[in-house]
Amino acid sequence: MADRDKLQILKDALYEAARDHGSDQRLFSQRDLLDMHVIPQDNLVLLMQVIQILCDEKLFVGNTTASGLSWRWRSREDAKKYTSLPNSDLMMVYAMVDEAGADGIWNRTIKNKLNMADSLMKTCIKYLEQKGYIASMKNVEHPNKKMYIKANLRPSDRATGGPWFTEGELDTAFINELQEIVFDFIKQKSTYTSHGGAAAAGTGVQGGTQREKAPKKGVVQGTIPEDTKGTKRSAGEISNDDTAAASAPTTTSKKTRPGKPQLLPLPAGYKSYPTVSDIAKFIHHAGITNNTTLSEADIQQLVDVLYYDGLVESVKVNGRKGYRVTRIPKQDTRTCNQRRLDHDPSKGGIVTSFMGVEPSASGLMEAPCGRCPVYDMCEEGGPVSPSNCVYFRQWLDGDEVKEQVISI
Repeated sequence: MADRDKLQILKDALYEAARDHGSDQRLFSQRDLLDMHVIPQDNLVLLMQVIQILCDEKLFVGNTTASGLSWRWRSREDAKKYTSLPNSDLMMVYAMVDEAGADGIWNRTIKNKLNMADSLMKTCIKYLEQKGYIASMKNVEHPNKKMYIKANLRPSDRATGGPWFTEGELDTAFINELQEIVFDFIKQKSTYTSHGGAAAAGTGVQGGTQREKAPKKGVVQGTIPEDTKGTKRSAGEISNDDTAAASAPTTTSKKTRPGKPQLLPLPAGYKSYPTVSDIAKFIHHAGITNNTTLSEADIQQLVDVLYYDGLVESVKVNGRKGYRVTRIPKQDTRTCNQRRLDHDPSKGGIVTSFMGVEPSASGLMEAPCGRCPVYDMCEEGGPVSPSNCVYFRQWLDGDEVKEQVISI
């Protein structure tokens, strides 16, 4: 056997070489370790002796793969934690938690894999928690399971649900607010506002009412009364025509609303539609999520929800995918927050979303049956029925019936 001091020198050199050649997750085969040119003359027996010392000191972790044995290095701080544990049971439990990584591990999984008694496992976990080596955690995929993770690790997005979960619960308020901000940004960047004004009406300028086209030469518009054909009219009759024309009310086109801005689509060939990267930069620089870091993948999830809800559509932008809102001429020029502040619940009922185009109203949609709180109880002969429905009476007759119902 080689000299012990020489083995210690080779051990330290091989450990540092492994750290320099990859992360603590990389697996090194025998060939990889020999190629580091630390072991003289590629002596395989000497290499295995050095590896055994590294494994005994918990600096190397052995793994079995399809191609054979392999090893990965462990930090000196973690290795010191292993060597400080008083018995092998604690080492095995800590190793199970360590190998689980940022996803954590269920306590029953530890018990089943180690074939350990429940009382002994609980004792080991309690000891490791008191030493600060492991900590309990919540997993959104398994909310009712007792999970454990290394104390110095941050749970993975898979375990915590990423930025969309807070303390293990889906943060719907945060998601909805962020979706509205993303939708408003896409709407702002994929449309332009046409300001139609009364001053522009009839002038033919862009944004006003359309100017009436001049009739073709030789074509008389309108009809001529039968009693005026072929007869000469007096000056008084002609004067009366001018007075009637002056007093006649002017009409405006039904298609345009003077004074009310309207969103219009951008011209064909426009190439500056916002991409996911643009949206992520806007949210980052605006400081909307100060305590939460959102990646482009997170923003993509929000945009995908808007896409599948039919609120936005994708367009090609210089080989990349951009987005624009759908049904642009029918979109509201106000932001979602402004629409929420302007909303009157007594007139429009309950609104769950202020994104996109307002749904068209109809008598069937306005009827109280669609949002009746006792719909399941409504039947003839029951406590609630169409014949004695209070909500119908209020809806059909208004406040008078409401006062009658209250007085009853």
